[in-house]
Amino acid sequence: MLRIGLSGPRAGLFSALRANSSSSSPIFRRLNSSQSSGGAFLSWNDFLAKRLQRRRVNLAASVVTGFFGMTAGWAVLANIEINPAEPIFGFDAMIVLPLGLLLCAGAGSLLGPSVGSFLFKASLGKSFPEFAHKNAQFLRHVQRNRPDPSKQTYANPVPDYYGEKIGSLKDYRRWLRDCRAYRRKVETFL
Repeated sequence: MLRIGLSGPRAGLFSALRANSSSSSPIFRRLNSSQSSGGAFLSWNDFLAKRLQRRRVNLAASVVTGFFGMTAGWAVLANIEINPAEPIFGFDAMIVLPLGLLLCAGAGSLLGPSVGSFLFKASLGKSFPEFAHKNAQFLRHVQRNRPDPSKQTYANPVPDYYGEKIGSLKDYRRWLRDCRAYRRKVETFL
């Protein structure tokens, strides 16, 4: 079990982020009572691993849809008859066409997170509502514990403002330490 001697607003997350699911914390009791009898409990370590998996699926989907967008752009632009002596939008055709391909690839990669989220949700199946509940709870904890970014400098940047790179309880504890160090630097240097 995870035991940290903190008080104040940060103490709530550590009581909620216990490694074992048999905890008597009110958060775990509420989640266990709301689940169906056949459903498996999603621990915080499993949730954070799935959150990291969702990020990777979205990135992979962005790469794939970007490739398909570039391929579709190539198919369209390859069939256009171009006069090299005539400018397109006032620019040389050899500059506009590669920029068009990059634009198609960028538009395709913007569709990637939507496709990745759909695939991730489909892979979770019936356990997605529990994942969504834990995600909302986790984001509330991140929002409550993150430092104020208005006082950041080049020497003291805000550590992972949205908590996107938190993939385990160890990463979360490191993120909390980094936030605490940021606050300490802001207080001592300003």
